[in-house]
Amino acid sequence: MNKDFIKLTVPSRPDYVGVVRLTTSSIGSKIDFSIEEIEDIKVAIAEACINAMEKSETLNIEYELYKDKLIMFVENVTEKIDSFRKDVKEKELGILIIRSLMDEVEFTDKGIKMIKKIEDGIDG
Repeated sequence: MNKDFIKLTVPSRPDYVGVVRLTTSSIGSKIDFSIEEIEDIKVAIAEACINAMEKSETLNIEYELYKDKLIMFVENVTEKIDSFRKDVKEKELGILIIRSLMDEVEFTDKGIKMIKKIEDGIDG
């Protein structure tokens, strides 16, 4: 199966999350996601970026585009949140949002892998 691979690196600052969201929206449109699905992936990628922001000077995002799905990987996203943080509830909510919007979510030692399948896509 053919796939396209895109890597995006932006400064790790809140004002660049919009750039990531716009890029993700364009990628979603290219592989024929519905408007609702594009909104879901934009919210999920933004939450992942917010989670990763304080751990690195850059946000590193990778996209793998297939005919029937989109795989997004964001470095430095963790599922474990230090309980002494004052924003622990916001971080937990962000992870919950990602899990609810994506079809598959996997945390690795390097970051988070999120998969969104095209509803009427053909497996292959």
